[in-house]
Amino acid sequence: MARRGAREVKGRDADGEQRTAHFSDDQERRRTAPPPRPAPWVRTDGSRDEWEDTPRAKAKARRTPARPSASDGAQPGGTAISTLSARKSLPPEIAAEIRNAADVATAQHKERLVERAESAYGAYERARYQDALRAIKPVAEETPGVAAVRELAGLAAYRSSKWREAVRHLQAFSALTDSAEHIPVLMDCQRALGKPKKVVDLWSDLRQSSPEPDVLAEGRIVAAASLAETGDLHGAIAMLATAGASKALRNPSNRHIRQWYLLGDLYERAGDVPRARELFERVAKVDREAYDVLDRLTGLGPERKARSRTQPRRKAPESDPKAATTATTATTATT
Repeated sequence: MARRGAREVKGRDADGEQRTAHFSDDQERRRTAPPPRPAPWVRTDGSRDEWEDTPRAKAKARRTPARPSASDGAQPGGTAISTLSARKSLPPEIAAEIRNAADVATAQHKERLVERAESAYGAYERARYQDALRAIKPVAEETPGVAAVRELAGLAAYRSSKWREAVRHLQAFSALTDSAEHIPVLMDCQRALGKPKKVVDLWSDLRQSSPEPDVLAEGRIVAAASLAETGDLHGAIAMLATAGASKALRNPSNRHIRQWYLLGDLYERAGDVPRARELFERVAKVDREAYDVLDRLTGLGPERKARSRTQPRRKAPESDPKAATTATTATTATT
């Protein structure tokens, strides 16, 4: 049985139906800048993945030391937890849901939980995933029925390479919301844990749930990569190619770029260098800084242009008429 929170703060969809507030809903509302460069569900455990991404935000986060929290004895007064990151306003519906879920706590403790969630929210937005996870964990423990809290905890754990913890929180989120939104993340966690059969099962669940195109594409990427890791390169290529991932498009979205890159990687590993080059060139044409696509193209070496079959053959040089006449005369005289 899917466990629901005893009290849920809900918004309304365009058709008037109620729905539970999600952490990702607010992320979508805040996305006013141009679309980011491709950032697929990636493992960050140091392995060289087919679509591994290293965004500048992560590098910046590594250079920025975490500030001391209240648990370290810094800045007594109850609000030091918010110094983990620049505070960003937590969506009010999520804050209200946290307060309602912690119904046995004092008013002061409820506000402390909201502050922790707000801190985690800000840290995640700044790509400081470990800070976000540290801040949200106690909130998730005390308010396990708040879907947005479990979602944030799961995504922060995933970005921190805490695969089992991510699975636990995201499975709870799916049970609370009946949402398939983060099944691709769960698939990649199981892939990272070396459980390809679970990846296959989750992929089947995702296809049956009629997800959004972006979510379905993410799941297909992870499923294909998992197949490749088991040694089935041709099966992985077929999974992407038969779904249209190899088609050239005038205005590709991020999901198309990610699929092109992975498909190019698979073709290269299968020994089909021309197809790999074609797909990497597509990616580079859209965004030259996407992943390591320029390095991959360089690694393929200079392109060998095939000789055209219609190219006319060179004519044999015509012989000198005088020389031919002399040779004929000499032959006749000898005879």
